[in-house]
Amino acid sequence: MAKFISYTLCITFLLCFPLIMHGSDILPYDYKIEELENGLKVISIPLNNPHIISYYTIVRSGSRNEIEPGKSGFAHFFEHMMFKGTKNIPRETYDDFLTELGAGTNGYTTDDYTCYFIVFAGRDNLETVVKTEADRFINLYYDEEMIKTEASVIEGEYYSSVSSPGRRLSELLRDTAFEKHSYKHTTLGYLEDILDMPNQFEYSQLYKKRFYAPDYSIVLVAGDFDHDQLMEYVRKYYSNWEKSNYTLVTPEEPPQTKAKRAHYDWPSPTLARIAIGFHGPVYSDEKIDKAALDLLAEIAFSRSSSLYQKLVIEEQKCRTLSASFADRRDPYLLVFNATVKKDKDLSYVENEIFKELKKLKNEPVSEEILADVKSNGKYSFANSLGTTDGVASSLAFYINLATDPGTVNKLFALYEKITPQDIQEITKKYFKKTNSTVVTLTGGKAK
Repeated sequence: MAKFISYTLCITFLLCFPLIMHGSDILPYDYKIEELENGLKVISIPLNNPHIISYYTIVRSGSRNEIEPGKSGFAHFFEHMMFKGTKNIPRETYDDFLTELGAGTNGYTTDDYTCYFIVFAGRDNLETVVKTEADRFINLYYDEEMIKTEASVIEGEYYSSVSSPGRRLSELLRDTAFEKHSYKHTTLGYLEDILDMPNQFEYSQLYKKRFYAPDYSIVLVAGDFDHDQLMEYVRKYYSNWEKSNYTLVTPEEPPQTKAKRAHYDWPSPTLARIAIGFHGPVYSDEKIDKAALDLLAEIAFSRSSSLYQKLVIEEQKCRTLSASFADRRDPYLLVFNATVKKDKDLSYVENEIFKELKKLKNEPVSEEILADVKSNGKYSFANSLGTTDGVASSLAFYINLATDPGTVNKLFALYEKITPQDIQEITKKYFKKTNSTVVTLTGGKAK
């Protein structure tokens, strides 16, 4: 979108709304995809941006992969361990290498994947980076003492996270809304599982064998390099990475047949909060459901929407109001969040959200507003492609979902086709009371 005032909605829309351009693909760059015999997929996007190269490794392992009871949090655990070094290249040597290279590096864990990246200058350094990153993934090493030490760090991160009322509410929503699917827990996992991590060395090795393998990984390289040269290095250093051959089967979430509710009493004074979740569709670049819902979120729940103007600006019942319709590899949640100034107004805000959804079921959205949303949306993704790392970081999300950057081009066709009537029908399909989960949080009184 051209303008975003809600940061949460901005990030959500950037991740789901591609650049829309008439007469051309939304991804303006050529790319190549090659796959090694061991299943490692390599996606290269040579750019005319001189000197800079972004090197991403996408491991399709997130909290979604944590399907065994009592074993949540291991995707995030491995994000930590991947910076511990190998026997060939200890952590101190790896850190010195990055410093000498002048490179930036980091990683993050999501529900569906874990991503590691290095941004560096000079195509002359490409072989060294490929060699070093291959060693980091193929020869990842840690012992039982290291897992015990890191488990305590992760425990501290968990406590820090849930010290936020908003994070606690999100955790409660997922745990209440899902019955069987591993989206039930967050990327940090359940506290009891984190506390038991020091005893799970053998399982951690099994997890590593399953998912830190070439057939669960994608190397994405964007910037100033030659594709053939890149592939020569990749084959040289990654070909001996052993294939997993493990097939992940996530538990199927049963249809929700009745409305759910849950409440959390925050121990200290804080503003009241409410989150309303509905089970939604999986990401698709073929079916219009998710694309139509992306447009709906911006039309009906952004700062320019009538509901926002009413609840936040005019009546001042809410401090914040937003919609978050995240794309996931399996069906996830369509979530409405509000921070409410007074506890007594929670039920009023809840009713207003449901009233707005009912209105959207009965009345199609304005064609003019829909056209404006599409027109404004094209610039958000365009802006994200303004730098070498912007290209890689923006596409990493989509590549996890579909393993091909071309998915954004297919998604473009869906956005372009969507009509007000489509949005109306999709609203009827997903926003049913029996498909809803409402969670609230209120703070304790000062003593």
